[in-house]
Amino acid sequence: MFARIDRYLLGIFWSAFMAALLIFLTLFLATDAMTTLVKYKEINTAVILQYYAVYAPEIIYRMLPIACVVGTVMTISSLNKGSELVALFASGMSLFRISRVIFLSIFVLSIFSYYLSDQLMPAFSRQKNFIYYNDMERTPGRFQTIKTNKIWYRSKNSIFNIKTLNTDGNKAQGLTLYFFNDKWDLVQMLTADSVLMNGRQWILKHGTVTVFDQSSSFPLNDRFVEKTIVMTEDAQDLRSTGQTSDLLTQAELSRFIAKNKEAGLDTIRYEVDFHTKFSFALAGLVMSLLALPFCVGQARGGGGMVKNVGISIGLVVVYWITYSTSQTMGQHGQLAPVLAAWMPNVAMMALGIFLLLRSNR
Repeated sequence: MFARIDRYLLGIFWSAFMAALLIFLTLFLATDAMTTLVKYKEINTAVILQYYAVYAPEIIYRMLPIACVVGTVMTISSLNKGSELVALFASGMSLFRISRVIFLSIFVLSIFSYYLSDQLMPAFSRQKNFIYYNDMERTPGRFQTIKTNKIWYRSKNSIFNIKTLNTDGNKAQGLTLYFFNDKWDLVQMLTADSVLMNGRQWILKHGTVTVFDQSSSFPLNDRFVEKTIVMTEDAQDLRSTGQTSDLLTQAELSRFIAKNKEAGLDTIRYEVDFHTKFSFALAGLVMSLLALPFCVGQARGGGGMVKNVGISIGLVVVYWITYSTSQTMGQHGQLAPVLAAWMPNVAMMALGIFLLLRSNR
């Protein structure tokens, strides 16, 4: 059971956290929506509302760590401004004891953040992409339905699926390509073990051509070692298909990585994303711990609180720079995927603990 002071702190923290999250969400949606409305002037308002309704969970997920930091800073700084923090120190309570209920709340939020990214966001992201390509861009052929075993893609009068695709979107394994006439009767089918995509020109290796001729009762088959075809759409559209991590759950991403490895494709970026799903969920906890020692400075006046908030925001920026740099190095193979995902958290948490112990509270 929480003590009275814990319930008091919980009230301040959750009020500040929810206010910060709502402000950040509103600002982002308003700014992005204005840009969208200017770009897509003829789009129905209902489509825009539906698009941002399924986009909102992703924005909330991105803003959760920052809202946690703001909640922590505002809670401790408010106590400091009203001299309540001094009274709590005088009663023998340490800064860690005072803030433990805050970090318990942030830990719960971290669990929610992971659940949001792993179980909810893949479905919302697919729906968002569907609305974007079908109703806003009005290029339904570019919408991909991505599964762990196949990637389906439509290009005018052809449909094809790919078992695996590298992150650059220029090399694939296990292609099956279906060609239809204007009445959508199947006229030809191509299969290939591997495909090298060079713009519109695709080089197929070790495959089969099957022609369905209405004048013949049986399809005509012909095998080939290498065959070049010209697609109607540039293969660069498939680059977004290679970035599938946000469309897959953790378990699906794990199987996806294993399948790509089995096919001999590069999986480093996927592996970094796999470990990042865990590490990013704890970003709010790490950043709040890092900002905590700076919340007990000179905050008796409004200027002191602003100074503490400014320092904390600066630390958040440093964290994000470190985090982004580590991610980039991991995606380019300069750091192991696990290290790229966890090094910023470990380093910043160690720094936060050091500063907290140094404060001697």
